[in-house]
Amino acid sequence: MKLILIWCLLVAGFFGNAAAQSKHPSIMLTAKNVAAVRQGIKQYPLLQSSFNDVEAAADEALRLPIEVPVPKDGGGGYTHEQHKRNYQNILACGVAYQITRDARYAAYVEDILLNYAGRYEKWPLHPKRKENHPAGRIFWQNLNDCVWQVYVIQGYDHVYDYLTPAKRKIIEEKLFSPIVKFFTVDTYDVFNRIHNHGTWSVAAVGITGYVMNRPEWAEMALRGSGKDGKTGYLMQLNQLFSPDGYYNEGPYYQRYALLPFIVFARAVQQYQPQLKIFEHRNGVLAKAIHTCLQLTYTNGSFFPFNDAIKDKTFESEELVYGVDIAYADIQAAADLLDVAKQQKRVIISDAGLKVAADIHAGKSKPFVYKPTWIKDGNEGNKGGVGILRTGPNADQQCIVFKAASQGMGHGHFDRLNFLYYDNGGEVITDYGSARFINIETKSGGDYLPENKSWAKQTIAHNTVVVDKTSHFNGNVDSGELYHPNLVYFSPRADMQIVSATEENAYSGVKLMRTMGLVTMAGFEKPLMIDVFKVSSETAHDYDLPFWYAGHITNAPLKMNTNKTRLEPLGSDNGYQHIWLNATGTATGTGSVTFLNNKRFYTNSFLADSSTRINFVTLGANDPNFNLRSEKGFILSPPKKKSHTFISLVESHGKTNPVAETTSGFTGSIRSIKMITDRDDSTVFEFEANGKTHRVSLQYGDKDKFFTLSGGR
Repeated sequence: MKLILIWCLLVAGFFGNAAAQSKHPSIMLTAKNVAAVRQGIKQYPLLQSSFNDVEAAADEALRLPIEVPVPKDGGGGYTHEQHKRNYQNILACGVAYQITRDARYAAYVEDILLNYAGRYEKWPLHPKRKENHPAGRIFWQNLNDCVWQVYVIQGYDHVYDYLTPAKRKIIEEKLFSPIVKFFTVDTYDVFNRIHNHGTWSVAAVGITGYVMNRPEWAEMALRGSGKDGKTGYLMQLNQLFSPDGYYNEGPYYQRYALLPFIVFARAVQQYQPQLKIFEHRNGVLAKAIHTCLQLTYTNGSFFPFNDAIKDKTFESEELVYGVDIAYADIQAAADLLDVAKQQKRVIISDAGLKVAADIHAGKSKPFVYKPTWIKDGNEGNKGGVGILRTGPNADQQCIVFKAASQGMGHGHFDRLNFLYYDNGGEVITDYGSARFINIETKSGGDYLPENKSWAKQTIAHNTVVVDKTSHFNGNVDSGELYHPNLVYFSPRADMQIVSATEENAYSGVKLMRTMGLVTMAGFEKPLMIDVFKVSSETAHDYDLPFWYAGHITNAPLKMNTNKTRLEPLGSDNGYQHIWLNATGTATGTGSVTFLNNKRFYTNSFLADSSTRINFVTLGANDPNFNLRSEKGFILSPPKKKSHTFISLVESHGKTNPVAETTSGFTGSIRSIKMITDRDDSTVFEFEANGKTHRVSLQYGDKDKFFTLSGGR
């Protein structure tokens, strides 16, 4: 009886507020603010240019005949791309109608929706399938159908009052109601899944419920099919984000999932403000947007770990929505305006109006990138991502230290991996995913086979591999059971340090990595210090790769080069894709210098005469030319029980190809010497610029965890 009463009150509350929202549009652009947005387009340059783009897209849609083909192609194929264009056109024409009141735009939306309404129920499941994902009716996976509906229902909301009741009835009964049934009944598992696919599904159903005044749909979307809160949107907010707003599949998928999270939240705020959705979990949505921005380099590119496409930046549509709503609906943080200026557009909406107006009023402040530890896990207890940054945005050094959990199916086997940025781009790189998205000739635009055989494997990343076998033996379910643990983090400006352990990637082997950006006299820029401690009671082979962008200019090693024939470095776990170009040896200290974007980088490392330095190129066993030709070198000491890798990376010098001048092309470090290496501490010295410096790591002492002394 109590549950029934609560349900009745919720429905009553919904209907009560829905009456206030009976005017359309009612989601991103609302009826009460349409006139102000129209006026803003005349006043504010960013809003004007953004609308010009929307209007141009709408005009192009009017110019072409409407096409609603029978679905048959996978990602990137003709029917896939046409249905994608259709949902984009529906929203563009809906917005253009609200701003211009030109009935041609609304008539287009009416015609195309009636076209879909006359066909949708006749379509079977899509004839193609994306691996491990249920098919949609319009697209090859259910996810794309959900995306389609999130966009289309907004376009419908824009032309709602233009349509006659009879036309609305056809569209709602023959198109939207069957779509909601397909999402909530036919693909029940996706709708109730705690995953980005589930987020798109509940957002599609929930927004449709609000626009069509179907509170039972909105309630299902919020609290799951059972309306008990065990699944649904609110549970996804609780489970998929950490208290810091980190999304556990990584930055690329955080960007992708933000749009349904944000648009649905905006709808909830409009229709059910009593839920205070933007305050949920201490404002986790606002944190998610800010964290997503912190997970980019200063050029706007997302850090490409896990299944990431490397070309994505915060200029993507998802972050335009996110920044606009974060600023207008949550908290007017002035540095978000700086991001909006770099995005060069806003959403034609209530939020976009406020952002454009405040930029025009000069309220913007520079976006501040900061060194930070971002916790992973819904309770913040499953490791995290350490980001070290120093220098101005125009020339910032940045270390990204991945000590996060597996990241579900999109996670890679790369515990304690790192990326290094400087001078505007990647220096020590991560491959990201092996995929040519929406290019049909490349596995239909889906992930390539090499995503599993290469990109996910540990050797593809800058972290230790034991016995040429990937972390957790390449098993996602095993990886999901465990997470790294933070040992130490300090964002001190002149000595930024992060350290974490991973004790479950290999049976009987403990991995501990400590990294720092340290400002030192005599160095042009802060020095990157990397201490990777591997502990075991039994002997193993250890490999530590460094995948770099650039061209080697100096490698003073004893070198054996394969001049006429290349062989793969191994037979599986990613090694089968690596060509062995050369093997070098060093005594005491080795170094490799490479040139990247007119700047030199030297990695100096501790070695002995039995340590192999394998120089490699990616591309072996790649008959379809799916892999990029990337370069690296791998430090491989002889079989040992425990071993500590010490690497120092310095940024130095420059070249000017126009003036044909070069300076500082050699590094400063001349030697590295281990002093003591025990379970509780590591102490080493290095000589640079004629001075000896000592680094001491006391693993059990937070006050003396990392000290630098000497310089004598």
